[in-house]
Amino acid sequence: MKQHISNEMKRYNHLLGEIEATYHESSLKLGISDSVSKILYTICISGGSCLLSDICKKTGLSKQTIHSAIRNLQNDDVIYLTAIDGKSKKICLTENGKIFVKNTALRIVEMENNIFASWEKTDIEKYLQLTEKFLKSLKDKVHQL
Repeated sequence: MKQHISNEMKRYNHLLGEIEATYHESSLKLGISDSVSKILYTICISGGSCLLSDICKKTGLSKQTIHSAIRNLQNDDVIYLTAIDGKSKKICLTENGKIFVKNTALRIVEMENNIFASWEKTDIEKYLQLTEKFLKSLKDKVHQL
């Protein structure tokens, strides 16, 4: 059965794909995998450390991918884990990790900040509002499946 996809939805999906491809290109240029990029990015925007569970929620990566990347980052002395309470673990940057992040994930953060700095505040707010509205609606629809 063929389902009609609106031109707007086609355009939206194309833009999402192009954005994801551009982030992939940035990871390649920085010499890191997409999963490492997303994990380090999340740690950066969280102030240098965050809960493992937050990485899972904020990156959209599978637990297996996250655990594999974290093991590699630990072996490379980029991060270390500390137990918070029985089950929770916190991921923290090592001193080497802080240097590594400065040359990788923080460069992406800086690019993004520069892009938003060039936009009008009202455009930024509208973009974020519409993105949040779409996400909420999508989550509601997925919940109903």
